[in-house]
Amino acid sequence: MSRTSQRSVFRLLAAVVIPVYRSLAVPRWSGQENFPAEGGFVVVSNHVTEIDPITVAYSVYKAGIMPRFLAKESLFRVPVVGTVLKRTGQVPVYRGSTRAKDSLVAARAELDSGGAIIVYPEGTITRDPHMWPMRGRTGAARLALETGVPVVPMAHWGDQEILYRDPQGHRTFSAWPPKRVTGTIGAPLHPEDLVPGGLARPGHPSPEELAHATEVLMAAVTRLTGELRGETPPSEPFDPRRDAAQGPGATTADAASAEAADTADDGASPAEARRASDAAPGSAPVADPGAPLGNAGGSVAP
Repeated sequence: MSRTSQRSVFRLLAAVVIPVYRSLAVPRWSGQENFPAEGGFVVVSNHVTEIDPITVAYSVYKAGIMPRFLAKESLFRVPVVGTVLKRTGQVPVYRGSTRAKDSLVAARAELDSGGAIIVYPEGTITRDPHMWPMRGRTGAARLALETGVPVVPMAHWGDQEILYRDPQGHRTFSAWPPKRVTGTIGAPLHPEDLVPGGLARPGHPSPEELAHATEVLMAAVTRLTGELRGETPPSEPFDPRRDAAQGPGATTADAASAEAADTADDGASPAEARRASDAAPGSAPVADPGAPLGNAGGSVAP
């Protein structure tokens, strides 16, 4: 598939979705010129509400590029939703299974054809109490560094005024009046920007290189979010895994085990995951994640 393939399907879908979206939101985007004119690329964005995949897809579609997400495989089995995802070329993520490599193959094919893959590096809607981007997972960085394509950071703000979910999971919806939604697209980050000096083994990023690259791209997303909000971001990103491990009664082993599980979730090799697990005193072995891509985030639902 190319970045313009299945345009007719998207046009049909957009004819239904965009008028509804525009009845709820007044989107204003800047920086569309930062989308590469040719060649594949990865898009990374903050994730604040269930409807912001439409906000993000809207900006990509308006630039003439068919938006494609890495989406949870379970969504492809939902009636109607699954059909739409398949017909529009979305990429299923088979988390923690022997088919996880299929996600990487499909994503690479899209990038090789000059298309764009949209990934939410946080993996889910932010749990930061103030809705700042959380610590990112390494899937987006892995995809970019293994394929050599640039990463385009973007941020949006305002659609949480339409649909908001508080930290306790309670949702509020406001359909009227339409809410102002602002978004900005940053300059592309090339592999040498993510890992200064380049990878020690081209095409094979190490866990340390993936961690550094993820910090760089999340810092870019957070900076753009701060510009939209007119506020200074926190000095350290919220980390739900760390905070959960350090809750009442938690131990150092709990924290290390959580980090080991995170390593597996982010697509580390089985050996890397086992090494991280072994470093946790008294921790149980981490299950084989089954693929290089693993949990790359990017689901179209939390």
